[in-house]
Amino acid sequence: MTSKQRAYLKSKASVMDPIFQIGKSSVTEENIEAISEAIEKRELIKLNVLKNCMDDPREIAQAIAEHTRSEVVQVIGKKIVLFKQKRKDSAYHLPK
Repeated sequence: MTSKQRAYLKSKASVMDPIFQIGKSSVTEENIEAISEAIEKRELIKLNVLKNCMDDPREIAQAIAEHTRSEVVQVIGKKIVLFKQKRKDSAYHLPK
């Protein structure tokens, strides 16, 4: 992903609300399944890591991205933005 594409996705994600929260038990199989389904439908999602989660948000983002075959757009504090482009009819037309 180019820096221009990443900037475009960051701007789109800035107005989004997190749709998942990662809590004390960190990343579970159930979380991965739910996130995977959501990212397949929405392409761009935002997650929130709660204060009671002791794991590093960057490590969490990388683990989720690997399991869902998505890309980490950004991690700011305890907010994670992930992107996975649909093969057809993408809602996000990434700049080249």
